Amino acid sequence: MTYDVDVAVIGAGQAGLSAGYFLRRSGLDFVMFDHAPRPGGAWQHRWPTLTLGRAHNIHDLPGMALGEHEPWRPASEVVSEYFARYEAAFGLDVRRPVEVSRVSDRADGRLLVETSGGQYAARALINATGTWDRPFWPYYPGMETFRGRHLHTANYRGPQEFAGKRVVVVGGGASAVQALLEIAEVAAATTWVTRRPPVWREGPFDQERGREAVARVEERVRRGLPPASVVSATGLLLTDEVRAARESGVLRRLPVFARVNPGGVEWADGSAVEADVILWATGFRAALDHLAPLRLRGPGGGIVMDGTRVAADPRIHLLGYGPSASTIGANRAGRGAVRAVARLLTGPGTAGNGPREKIVTAV
Repeated sequence: MTYDVDVAVIGAGQAGLSAGYFLRRSGLDFVMFDHAPRPGGAWQHRWPTLTLGRAHNIHDLPGMALGEHEPWRPASEVVSEYFARYEAAFGLDVRRPVEVSRVSDRADGRLLVETSGGQYAARALINATGTWDRPFWPYYPGMETFRGRHLHTANYRGPQEFAGKRVVVVGGGASAVQALLEIAEVAAATTWVTRRPPVWREGPFDQERGREAVARVEERVRRGLPPASVVSATGLLLTDEVRAARESGVLRRLPVFARVNPGGVEWADGSAVEADVILWATGFRAALDHLAPLRLRGPGGGIVMDGTRVAADPRIHLLGYGPSASTIGANRAGRGAVRAVARLLTGPGTAGNGPREKIVTAV
């Protein structure tokens, strides 16, 4: 049996919950899926030493503020509790843990959403699966020969396991800097390498700067190119802690190495650094494998977007892809996507196809 719905929402992080809030107000019939066992989105997986006081850009969800909390508490706990309260307050019946394995076209124009909890035929799809489930591992010659440990920040759990170790941190984003500052306090030695020199910014990341960053990312996805990293558009915040680390030499950046050898890493000029651990803070890619049957990607490797809408298919909106990948853009993206979906499903020419009760049809 297949359940008919107006809208299916995949993912219940900030963008998914924002979409759910506006869908509840729209009157459209919708269902929400999340593969995590509990609320919290990607935040529930953050390392315990990332406290609320050190976490950046935790924005309020629409209709309910995060409120004041102790800055020493792990951000993963605080945000998970906040998301759980939010789901309950606005009656968002998130079905979890549910895996969405495949989304494909049906002959009647609906989208078939195949999940571990059954099949759903949706008239529109809001995909908010984010990136956490697809850590990006770049390849460098010799990686397989390294006698030490390769670790991605997706599996980083704090600095304690690096005590007395020689650690190379690869990556120029905020996660790389946060981990490096922690690890340097306990490690025998640290080395920081990035592909491009870091761009430091002073002052608050205000709305004007946020809009500029979003516009730069949006231009790429409009052209069908894969989204660039967030830090390439926003830069790195120059805090007092960061300034002290730069002065002490902890944040002395080296260009990325040419190869990995059994004992560490080496550059093209023959210089080398010994290492016990290489921490790959190299970011994530959009988790969109379940949408592969829809053939959304173009020749440029990305998906041509018009705001949150897939340009080639107005039924499909991607939240957390391109300009909506940042928390500052998640709420706006959820509101915009729901408005567009409501116009599509209830506008002129759709008489009799408006909001309705959930029904069941034979496959």
